[in-house]
Amino acid sequence: MRIPLVASLAWQDYRNDAWLSACSVLALVAVIAPLLVLFGLKFGLVSSLTERLETDPATREIIPLGGGRFSSAFVEQLGQRPDVAFALPRTRQIAATAQVGTLTLEMLPTASGDPLLAGVPMPRGLDQIVLSHTAAEKLAARPGDWLETSVARQVAGRVEARRTRLQVLAVVPLEAFARDGLFADLSLLEAAEDYRDGRAVPALGWDGEAVGMSEQRVYPAFRLYARSLVDVEPLRVYFAGQNLLVSTQAHTIAQVQSLSRNLSIVFWIIAGLALAGAFAAIFAGALAAVARKRRELSVLRLLGFSTGALLLFVVMQALYSAGVAAVLSAGLYALAEAGLNQLFVQVPGEHASHLLARHYALALVAVLGVSAVAAACGGWRVARIQASEGIRDV
Repeated sequence: MRIPLVASLAWQDYRNDAWLSACSVLALVAVIAPLLVLFGLKFGLVSSLTERLETDPATREIIPLGGGRFSSAFVEQLGQRPDVAFALPRTRQIAATAQVGTLTLEMLPTASGDPLLAGVPMPRGLDQIVLSHTAAEKLAARPGDWLETSVARQVAGRVEARRTRLQVLAVVPLEAFARDGLFADLSLLEAAEDYRDGRAVPALGWDGEAVGMSEQRVYPAFRLYARSLVDVEPLRVYFAGQNLLVSTQAHTIAQVQSLSRNLSIVFWIIAGLALAGAFAAIFAGALAAVARKRRELSVLRLLGFSTGALLLFVVMQALYSAGVAAVLSAGLYALAEAGLNQLFVQVPGEHASHLLARHYALALVAVLGVSAVAAACGGWRVARIQASEGIRDV
């Protein structure tokens, strides 16, 4: 089969029938462009919502409710699970506060891998902290500053307090943590809890009762973050199996996942109906083309072209229309995408409508495939064309 020759003849004939060719292209554009816009909206909306959830560590946080009794070994085992990104014991919340000037700050334990402190220097020991954005603003503190911090307790009806100086290593962005607080090594929170319980803290020079060396510390809570959004629900189920009530964002995550599934169902229903209509139109167009060009095709048969070559002639013209329509549709979608994003997007980096390169490639393959199959089905009547028809017209 002389494929280049057939393709060239099909192109020349396609150009000669410019008006009919343009009509077939526009008919395909009317199907492809709206589908691209619809899928772009679906993908852009769901991707933005999912990305927003993934970039917000609070979505992956699992908070134990009620008072618990957790050993450091238990929390360490949680941190080794493949679906857990970060786990660290936490002291009693009522004891995890510090006074800096007139501001009372919440104290949170932190360690390497803390999702809230991504890209931020990690505090070590008893004299380093990371401040939240709101606390830094109220204290007018910057990285490198030293803050005079006090921890108070009540003993026999009188209030006692001890002071220590803490260096600010960094400030957490507002979007990561929006409350007044500080992040410190777990040892600093343990020291504050021990002092408030009347125990001595020799490392800071705070007096109190001696702590027994064999005493096993028990924590009432922990900070835990799932590795990904899909790990939140399995972890909730795991803790439920341990008779431990936890608070998660599983419901919010499930809503976004449900939205994605529902939009996908709607899109594929519409896409299926649209592609079926495009198939029928191309099929009918191929039937009409064979009937209209019967004389020309019979001459090609007379010149020695096989049935396969004549069928390729019809298919190539359908592919030309599909290719041009795909390019025009992509251009129209690009304009629509820019307009929709300009109109609806408020947060930089998010998209109301968005497609990736692979989506364009998939759309092109789908359009070419449907066009080729429809044209082949409709153009199969070329097998009935005889060379004698061409002889009569010579």
